[in-house]
Amino acid sequence: MSSAELLADDPLWLILVKVVGIFAFLVVMTLFMINWERKVVARMQQRPGPNRVGPNGWLQSLADGLKLAFKEDIRPVLADKWVFFLAPVISCIPAFVAFSVIPLGGEVSIFGERTALQLVDLPVGVLVVLACSSLGVYGIVLSGWASGSPYPLLGALRSAAQVISYEIAMGLSIVAVVMHSHSLSTAEIVDAQSSGWYFYLLPVSFLIYVCSMVGETNRAPFDLPEAESELVGGFHTEYSSLKFALFFLAEYVNMVTVSALATTLFLGGWRFPFVGDDHVLNSGWFGLLWFVIKTLAFLFLFIWLRGTLPRLRYDQFMRLGWKFLVPIALVWFVAVAFARYLRQEWEAQGGLETSTALMVIGGFLAVVLLIAFLLPDKREEHDPDAVPVTGGGFPVPPLDLQVPKSPPRRQVPVAQLPTTGDQAQEPAAVPAASQKEASDGRV
Repeated sequence: MSSAELLADDPLWLILVKVVGIFAFLVVMTLFMINWERKVVARMQQRPGPNRVGPNGWLQSLADGLKLAFKEDIRPVLADKWVFFLAPVISCIPAFVAFSVIPLGGEVSIFGERTALQLVDLPVGVLVVLACSSLGVYGIVLSGWASGSPYPLLGALRSAAQVISYEIAMGLSIVAVVMHSHSLSTAEIVDAQSSGWYFYLLPVSFLIYVCSMVGETNRAPFDLPEAESELVGGFHTEYSSLKFALFFLAEYVNMVTVSALATTLFLGGWRFPFVGDDHVLNSGWFGLLWFVIKTLAFLFLFIWLRGTLPRLRYDQFMRLGWKFLVPIALVWFVAVAFARYLRQEWEAQGGLETSTALMVIGGFLAVVLLIAFLLPDKREEHDPDAVPVTGGGFPVPPLDLQVPKSPPRRQVPVAQLPTTGDQAQEPAAVPAASQKEASDGRV
């Protein structure tokens, strides 16, 4: 029985159990991720991480959450009251909704009721995740605008540009997966990978998606909206207490969601590798275990990048998205579509006709020309004696500049002033030659 048929027979109480279970799973994963990230980064930097609250410090995230709940809620005077309040909610809700279409496992029994470990199986489940990730940026943009401060506004504008840039590349990388699986349903995409995972069948799509999901979640090295060294804290600078906690929760839930989607699209979802569907490792609750392990692997990648790479400049970030990821995704999409067409022709006719062979040669030449067009131009040789200029055209000093010594300054003799208070304190007369030098600016 398919996942859609199993989910269609779910009673209301089972749906509520799944909703509560998904919410609890995401909250626990957030608490775990915050502490895990601090411990891993501390290990990378050879220093102790959280080790005071709870066993080996694993309750530090819970203590931080309770502390945020009791902190004073401050709202700036110039902030828009209702938008300032609703922005964290708008940012948090789509992150939870997107996880509803992710298949966590196969067929299981919950209190004697046979069902699938998935809340809902929609025919357009992949589009639901993309739409929720796009809606989440509205909370960031509104929070930056409603704060009434320039730094949050700059962070909000950066986030909007970030989503526009990397959402296109992410969508194009998913198109190849949809073409191979012939479906937009997340459950059917997992079933289509029973014969082979897409991370090695579609390696370019996998790499583009990984880069795009890091940019979508505003994580280092793409954490431009939250750049502490430039924007103090970015779009949530003016937030405190539970509102700030909601932004924190939304960020980590988004990380879990895009990692779960990557597992679903490219790593076979909840399936164990190299075994069939009827194997014991793919039955029951084992699927949930494999799914969590694969998701944690992607989450570790987020932490690894944060502790390893520095933040990109804004121009480098935009160049990567528009000049590399999007063109490569377009070329890869055309190549995958053309390869599938050739495969269908070969299977239908047992070989390629003359017209098809000409199309193959023409397509190859078109790809070569496109790659040549995308390659960067050869840099022009500059005169080493010329004055270097910045991007704005302003001259800058050379790197090996040596400042000459200042010439000795000529001292002008000044007469002693009267020391008694009865006499008028008038300066002594300066010679005419000295006055002329002072007027010429030589003194």
